[in-house]
Amino acid sequence: MTGLKRGLTSRDQVMIGIVGSVGTGVLFSTAGMAASAGPGVVIGWLLGGIMYGFVMMTYIELAQVYPEAGGPTRYSIYTHGRITNLINSMSDFFWYLFIPPIEALAVVEGINYFWPHLIATSGTPTILGGILGAIFLLSFVPFNYYGIKKFSQTTNAFGWVKLVLYVLAALGFVAVAHFGNFIRYGGIAPFGLNGIFLAIPLGMFAYGGIRVVADYSEELSDPTSVRRAFVWILVGQTAIYLLFAIGFVVSLNWSQIKLHPGDWASISTLPGNPFLAIAGDSHLGWVIPITIVIAIIGPFVTGYIYQGAGSRVLLAISRSGFVTSKLLQISDEYAIPAWSLGALAIIGAVLAFVSAPFPTIYSLISDAVVAGYLGLATNPVVMFALRKNGRKPRSAIWGGPTFAVLAFASVSLIVYWSGWPSVPYAVVLIALASLVFGIIYKVKEHFANAFWYMAYIVFLTLMTYIGSVGAQKLVNVDVGSAIVVLVSLLVFLPWGVASRMDSAGMEAAHQQSTLTQAQ
Repeated sequence: MTGLKRGLTSRDQVMIGIVGSVGTGVLFSTAGMAASAGPGVVIGWLLGGIMYGFVMMTYIELAQVYPEAGGPTRYSIYTHGRITNLINSMSDFFWYLFIPPIEALAVVEGINYFWPHLIATSGTPTILGGILGAIFLLSFVPFNYYGIKKFSQTTNAFGWVKLVLYVLAALGFVAVAHFGNFIRYGGIAPFGLNGIFLAIPLGMFAYGGIRVVADYSEELSDPTSVRRAFVWILVGQTAIYLLFAIGFVVSLNWSQIKLHPGDWASISTLPGNPFLAIAGDSHLGWVIPITIVIAIIGPFVTGYIYQGAGSRVLLAISRSGFVTSKLLQISDEYAIPAWSLGALAIIGAVLAFVSAPFPTIYSLISDAVVAGYLGLATNPVVMFALRKNGRKPRSAIWGGPTFAVLAFASVSLIVYWSGWPSVPYAVVLIALASLVFGIIYKVKEHFANAFWYMAYIVFLTLMTYIGSVGAQKLVNVDVGSAIVVLVSLLVFLPWGVASRMDSAGMEAAHQQSTLTQAQ
């Protein structure tokens, strides 16, 4: 049995991170964000980038301490033991399980422009659309199967084409130049800060591609290169998202898209790909074919990158002993986690297909990605715990504790702003999966070390229920956000750090990290 092979350069990481992120999110999330925030969608993308930047700083440090496949899915086992890591693992697993089907179905939606038999009027896939989505999901596999070198070469080639087309499309929308949309209909923030806050979680879905690089960290030529790569990825992502946000606002010709001028909330009724709808209704000439191409190639590339990263996450879960050891197997010929890749592809194809006969699955797939946000919450706690145990990389980030505090506050807000019922859907999935796999694989160690995490998840679920983002609307977004930040930072962050294993336990877990990578 061979191990994973190093080979990803800093440039490869940047390309994987940017083109793996810029896909469905920027095409579909921008319209959803504009429906909540109006022109404030631009501010929403910018704030989202800043907030994810804090989370990114924790990846920079932790990926250097533990440069292993699916690293973020393993970090918590080194400080808080198996139960915390099981919950964390299930959170990450649902993120990577559901995103490839989302991207595959987005490709189907792009093709639906030519042959409108794939997406129903309700916006969900038809039976034929579900079948095609499953086929696209399986077609991601060859891009990941033939080794990390082929993967990076293919991604670099596709990536440059994808980025050029995305930038051209964004500039095409900006060129429409209805800049009056920024001031005429309620100003830059017609729904106030509340609208911007509610828009941000939609953007965070798109920023999530940053963590993909950490999942490939065992295959980096130089693990310390993540510092440079992460910064360029964040800058590149944010620049593209801002360009699309500006382009979306200034390309709105209300009469041509048959919406009442200034009715920002009605933007959510635009059918299919909103950029494609605007380009078609506004007769934007050369922008239309480019938008059609990126509506297909963009999600396709993002889908296969996420599938590859997800196979590393499944490998990490197997290394932790939460799924069958069969998934530990590495291909002798191509040095990739072949069994994990195959399992993820098959399950993803089934999910893509059943979204047609059971449309509620389509909605659940979108809501369940919130599970991934809950997984992010362990990073700052783990970073503090490792530092208190004297374990940090030689090139540790400056201001690390400050960034960890800001990251924990940011993740808490992202989950809260995701609202009801997305948060409870995600929590139920995580809880059921943790219970089932915990029983099957007899995970019972370190319960006391995990209690803070379970309480934290319950707290955020309760806040989404009583807040204006939830069912009861007992507190407005401002007050609810303040409560979430204060309780998270004053109660759960210090509680989480104090709940770490003792030094002997952490040292024993650390000693296993090198052995684990060799499996």
